[in-house]
Parts: sequence; structure tokens; C-alpha cells
Amino acid sequence: MKKVPWMIVVCEWIWRAILANLYWVAFTILGLGVFGFFPASIALFTIVRKWLRKDSDIPVWATFKQVYFKEWKRSNKIGLVFYSIGLFLFIDIRITEQVMTGIFASFLLIILYILVFVFLLAVGNFLSLYVHYQLSTKEYIKQSFLFTLTGLPSTIWIGAGLFVIGMLLLRMPGLLPFISGVAPAYWMMRVNLIRFNTLEKRMSLS
Repeated sequence: MKKVPWMIVVCEWIWRAILANLYWVAFTILGLGVFGFFPASIALFTIVRKWLRKDSDIPVWATFKQVYFKEWKRSNKIGLVFYSIGLFLFIDIRITEQVMTGIFASFLLIILYILVFVFLLAVGNFLSLYVHYQLSTKEYIKQSFLFTLTGLPSTIWIGAGLFVIGMLLLRMPGLLPFISGVAPAYWMMRVNLIRFNTLEKRMSLS
């Protein structure tokens, strides 16, 4: 069997990643943003997880579309909980910035921004957990935050990776349509799969 040149392989993977990201953007918009983000992100994480588990021949379009519509209702149900938490934190920050002053206000803002950071990581961990495990709605939400708060090394790795990706996108905003979703999804799923495997090995030995 003739070996495919490495440059062709690399170009094929870049094209797959771009396609997946474009589908993520398009289907998020299709759901008017709010109702498209979670099902589109779950479809994206599903595809990235399969890639990381060496299932590289999956049809990107068919898989994305199938998962998106299959998980629409349940993912948005859970998403509404996360949206509510995010709105609560946003209102708290706005009130603190506009109404309060002094050292206490500054201290409170720091706490709130830390909570926002934890919240955003919990959303990312939820997406990873959702495509890897079968849990109840309540458990998905609870485990998302527990997973964020109890795995400091993984949290630091994910945070550092997302920071690098964010800096890259700020410097080269032209990449936004092509890697803004797939790059964070790939990094979070990669780190979390290592943790999932470690936890599963511990459970099998206990």
C-alpha cells in the first residue's frame, strides 16, 4: 500500500478542522446563538473526541448534523441552567462596578471574575463530560463544577491552553471563522481524555 505523503495528511486534517469549525459557527447561528451554541458545541466535541480516539474516518458533516439535532432538546435544557448562572454573575459584576466603590468593591470584583473563570471552565468540562459519559441532567451540571474544582493540574493546563489560543486569535482575528471553536474543543478534550482515562483506571482497580 502506497504511503500518503505527510503534507497531504496534514492538509487533510487542517481541512477537516476548518470544516468542523465552520459547521459549528453555522449551526450556532442557525439556533439564533443562544439555542444553537450548546448542541453545536456538543456536536463539535463529539467529532473531536472521535478524532482523538483514532476514529479519523468519520464523515464530519453527517456526524455533526446527526448529533446536533439529536442533542438539541437535552443540551439546551442543561444550557439554560448555565445561561442562568452566567447571567447571574454578569448582573453581579455590573452592579458591583456601577454601585459599589472602595477596597471592598475591588475585592468583590476579583472574586466575581474568578467565579466567571471557573464557570467558563465548567462549561468546557461539561461539554467534555457530555460526549464521554452517560449521566443524568443534574449529574452533568454537578460534575462539571466538581471536575473543574478538584482537578487543579488539568484546570491549569486547560486555562493555559485557552489563554494561548485566545492570544493567537486576538493577534490574528482572521482565524476566528476557522479555529475559534475547534481549537479550544481539541485542547479541552485532549486534556480531559487523559484525566478520564486516569480516573477510569483507578475505578477499575478499586
